Amino acid sequence: MDKVAVLIPCYNEEKTIAKVIQDTKAALPDAVIYVYNNNSTDKTEEIAREFGAIVRNEYKQGKGNVIRSMFREIDARCYIMVDGDDTYPMESAGEMAAKVLDRHVDMVVGDRLSSTYFEENKRPFHNMGNTVVRESINRLFDCQIKDIMTGFRAFSYDFVKTFPVLSAGFEIETEMTIHAVSHNMSIENVIIEYRDRPEGSVSKLNTYSDGIRVLGTIVKLFRSYKPFGFFGLLSLLLMLVSAALFIPVLIKFIYIGLVPNFPSLIVSGFVALAAIQSFFTGLMLSDMSLRERRDFEFRLNQVHDTYSKKLNN
Repeated sequence: MDKVAVLIPCYNEEKTIAKVIQDTKAALPDAVIYVYNNNSTDKTEEIAREFGAIVRNEYKQGKGNVIRSMFREIDARCYIMVDGDDTYPMESAGEMAAKVLDRHVDMVVGDRLSSTYFEENKRPFHNMGNTVVRESINRLFDCQIKDIMTGFRAFSYDFVKTFPVLSAGFEIETEMTIHAVSHNMSIENVIIEYRDRPEGSVSKLNTYSDGIRVLGTIVKLFRSYKPFGFFGLLSLLLMLVSAALFIPVLIKFIYIGLVPNFPSLIVSGFVALAAIQSFFTGLMLSDMSLRERRDFEFRLNQVHDTYSKKLNN
């Protein structure tokens, strides 16, 4: 088992990967560096080998698929995940690793948004998207994560081996955050400097399509992890619609003693029934979610026992 494993997912990063590896060696001289090449068409793989990284290939395209393989294949006491685009200064990696190794933190978030991100990043819709995603998750899940979309994080063995990777693409960071928050894992933020990509290096994140997928992931995970909150809000919305249809009919009935708008009354009744059904669906799914969290705690104990045995061997 490695003490510290640095995980670098890469797709066409020949212009920056050498510097990222060199900076990693300077910041964490005892770490084992893994570069996972995701179907690069440039010289990323050759350069990474030349500079001393362990290179493996993941042929299913997408960052989520790469991280799934990394987490499955590598055993370490501490994992540092960083992008290969040289936007994250590795000088902060030692502090992040110490929080995992010494303080037993499950996930350390490299917080760009509290430092230089909005000055360095020249893509205004990226900036707005990061803010929207952060505020959405912090409000929906009642947490204080400073940077949801950062690609610079540190993880414990327990987190890595219990995290079910469901996303294939860039929405993976959102999924990681919500998993840690929902399962009451320890999370800390470390403010890091951020620098924009060097000239000639191109971002693989599509502002619009990937942004829509991230927002869709938030909605799906909110439904899965907080079903009563999701279906309760849906029930409230439906009940308001039902009331908006019913009240005018009721007022006319009070004044003239007749119901001239039967279609509105009928639709109002069906919408009210949907609201009631949504409410009880949330109650049932909430009970199932509670059982799942209990099962997760049992699995987490098993994983921790395995970790302890590997450390003692």
